[in-house]
Amino acid sequence: MTSVAQIIQPAGVLDRNMGRELRDEVTVLVNQDVPAILVDLSQVVFVDSSGLGALVSCLKLARAAQCQLAICGLNDQVKMLLELTSMDRVFKIFTDRAAFERSITQELPAS
Repeated sequence: MTSVAQIIQPAGVLDRNMGRELRDEVTVLVNQDVPAILVDLSQVVFVDSSGLGALVSCLKLARAAQCQLAICGLNDQVKMLLELTSMDRVFKIFTDRAAFERSITQELPAS
């Protein structure tokens, strides 16, 4: 079974510039009526406040379009940032893509 979710995988430092690119990618996907988006952060080494803002902005965009947005692959710094800002309670967080795929397969109606 192929996933109906689209995966975005930024790499490096999630800052203002990468955050803008991330928002642009999410905007394109929600405009295509994608039911779910996974932002795989396993290649992201650091997230600054602008990057966190971009993630929150992406979540708002997705929710407004009735699209699920989740994140996975958090390193210790990203995990700590989300916990300190209580964003770990806002985002759906998965350990990896496989855990997300299992979850999304269960949640989406069979066609």
